[in-house]
Amino acid sequence: MIIPVRCWSCGKPLAHLWEQYNDRIAKGEDKGAVMTSLGIERYCCRTMFLGHVDLIDTAGQFKKA
Repeated sequence: MIIPVRCWSCGKPLAHLWEQYNDRIAKGEDKGAVMTSLGIERYCCRTMFLGHVDLIDTAGQFKKA
């Protein structure tokens, strides 16, 4: 749904970097280079970004019963 606030494995805060990451990826920059420049070095943190599927807009369409 939404990018987790912290990495599930190491606990590093990540959510504040999500918008910058998406903006730079949309401009055509390399994903690996963007993560490295943002300070995301560990493989567990990189997995959080690469494996994340942003479904908040899809889930927001449905009404709670």
